[in-house]
Amino acid sequence: MDKMQITLWREESLRIVLRKMMCLAIDATIVTDLSVIRWLTGFSGSSARLLITREKSWLFTDFRYKDQAAAEVSVAETVIATDGFAAELGSGRYPLGETVALQSDNVTWYEATRLIEQILGKQRVIPVDSFFDEFRMLKNDIEHIKMRRAAEISELALEKVLPMISPSVSELDIAAEITYQQKKLGAEKDSFDPIVAGGVRSAMPHAAPSKAHFKAGELIVIDIGCVYEGYASDQTRTVALGHVSREAREVYRIVQEAQQLGIASARCGMMAKELDAEVRRFIAAHGYADEFGHGLGHGVGLDVHEEPRISPKGEHELQENMVFTIEPGIYLQGKFGVRIEDTVVMGPHGATPLQQFSKELLEL
Repeated sequence: MDKMQITLWREESLRIVLRKMMCLAIDATIVTDLSVIRWLTGFSGSSARLLITREKSWLFTDFRYKDQAAAEVSVAETVIATDGFAAELGSGRYPLGETVALQSDNVTWYEATRLIEQILGKQRVIPVDSFFDEFRMLKNDIEHIKMRRAAEISELALEKVLPMISPSVSELDIAAEITYQQKKLGAEKDSFDPIVAGGVRSAMPHAAPSKAHFKAGELIVIDIGCVYEGYASDQTRTVALGHVSREAREVYRIVQEAQQLGIASARCGMMAKELDAEVRRFIAAHGYADEFGHGLGHGVGLDVHEEPRISPKGEHELQENMVFTIEPGIYLQGKFGVRIEDTVVMGPHGATPLQQFSKELLEL
């Protein structure tokens, strides 16, 4: 991917943040969320703070990341903060102005108080929450390419691990293989710990893989995702080990149709909670209202869970270039669960899934 194109994208992202700062009469912003820092600068290290002022931006990190920052960051000046970010901030070397916004939704109380102590009496500190969400929700072509590749990697990994499922292996075995295959195929890491749950454990929406071995005649929920160049994928498929009961097949059919309804119903201009309600009514009409207890979906990007939230509380309006999941599920405690999930990109005429993996019930 062209490095100049990426630099121009990051420069434009900083400009739109600066425009919001000026509209709110903010002179400087302290960014504490590593995902936001990566979005704005490209820095992928685990220790960083970003200072944005109306004149210039600075990335603060430590000695471990000196070379990495030099290679990754072109839109901000890198500072190796030997004595820590708070001490640098209080040095007087940076034009903070009168009003400083502190990203408060991703900072410890200890760090926040230390930062405030450094500038107390000199600047007014304003805590800001969800300050960058409105920009991060709308993905550009570069981000779409990265997310599409992340989805491809997860699907290739899924293709490789499904033939390995048998009564001789455990959920943990398959989860470990998913992680291995995704990294082997070019992923940085998993976007979350893989969920692999068979039989009665498949009725636990976020079951951690266990030592339990698979049994013939049960459903298996597999929820996987990876990170490619900073961007996440998220996908769930439910498969069967051999022949499953009529009830399991019927529930699978309902979830499959509900998921297709969600994709077909998504349109620009509708509220996120309206899309959730559309699918929730369908599942309720089949008698499973109480067995669908989570939201229909969530935004995906640099974080695997971000805005917009597609849930009964989702207050965002769906817009072109939003990327989010559609993942209805039905969970029958003590029996089995079914979930089917794709990540979709909103276009002018509706939602298009990034995933292509079959959603027909696969019998292994």
